[in-house]
Amino acid sequence: MKFFRVRYKQAKKHSSITLEAAHKAEALKLFRTKNLGVPLEVQEVSEPLEMKIERFKKRFTSPIQNRRVKDEPYIAFLDQLSTMLDAGMPINTCLAESISDTHDPMIRSIFAEVLRDIESGQSLSRSVAGFQRQIGTLSLSMFELGEQTGTLSNAIAKLSMILQQIHENRQKLKKATRYPLFILIAMSIAFTVVITFVVPQFQSFFEQSGMELPFPTKLLLWTEHAIRTYGPYILTGSIILATTFSIAYSKYPSLRLKADQSMLKIYIVGKVTYYAMIGRFIYLFNVLTEAGIPMIESLQIAMGVVDNDYIRQELKKIPTAIEDGRSLAQGFAESAQFEGMILQMIKAGESSGSLGVMLGKVNRVYNNRYTYIVDNVATLIEPILIAAIAGFVLVLALGIFMPMWSMVDIAG
Repeated sequence: MKFFRVRYKQAKKHSSITLEAAHKAEALKLFRTKNLGVPLEVQEVSEPLEMKIERFKKRFTSPIQNRRVKDEPYIAFLDQLSTMLDAGMPINTCLAESISDTHDPMIRSIFAEVLRDIESGQSLSRSVAGFQRQIGTLSLSMFELGEQTGTLSNAIAKLSMILQQIHENRQKLKKATRYPLFILIAMSIAFTVVITFVVPQFQSFFEQSGMELPFPTKLLLWTEHAIRTYGPYILTGSIILATTFSIAYSKYPSLRLKADQSMLKIYIVGKVTYYAMIGRFIYLFNVLTEAGIPMIESLQIAMGVVDNDYIRQELKKIPTAIEDGRSLAQGFAESAQFEGMILQMIKAGESSGSLGVMLGKVNRVYNNRYTYIVDNVATLIEPILIAAIAGFVLVLALGIFMPMWSMVDIAG
């Protein structure tokens, strides 16, 4: 948006007002709705300081934030809205009741504005278009599809079903990683306590002995010295490094692309990410094509729910191939994200006219793989955790007991 200063005359008094608009004509039209007087001049200006301050305040005080709405309250809101619409109630009544029943301030504020737009004559799909960041491209497409086909309640119910499955998969992953994370945190705390409080008790004793200390003991003493002397600097540096990387990750697409590609090569994490993203893409693509959305548009919407930039970039080759006149199976092959069995299934479904059935089977394949690896995360990580614990105990035991054994030998 741009900013325009409108100089105007009211009675014999000259004044000015700054308005936000896309162009001069819109600024002039907006000015006339305020009935302030006769416009004299419209000039484009930079954003005034008071507007910047007001926008800064609004960012922190407004319930509508620059992030996605929470899954669970949004799904509950959609379920209630769909049920009421299916009962034949007017959309403004359905929205008003659903807004009053939700406890999420962000959802309430978004759809309160949507309700005001609808009551002023706008369509639902047009009124929610300004909240793409908050509710996602998928929601906008499903609302538009429901209005175009006259089955808004069915489209919203299907949207709720899609979001529910995505949410359940995320919850499965969180539940599966809870135990390994707990073990890692416990090990970190134990290591810090031992290095900080136990090792110093032996340090003076070892130094007074005057003997040559073995490497495990030196390693423990070096670690204790580094934590005690440089601990605050290490912690501060880690926080700064993590913050810098997070900002750079969100700001620079090339870095984000490389990081997402590297993530796919990490043990377990890469497979979980790949199966989750591809399974989500196939499921949504199937649902959207079955709902009557054109294939290329369905592919583009389905790619919008893929959070990994590298996978999404490769998947963009599919609609490009279709636009160039190649088949869907060829597009899937060019993306290099699907194995031969999956490509044969897509090709068979496309040639036999049963693409929806085959996409459903492909979705089950990826869903089963995702479920298996998530359900067995603890088992797969267990060898690594055992090796880490064994290494920690071994270094600690050797570092403390080896010099003591040497001293016993000397005394003997």
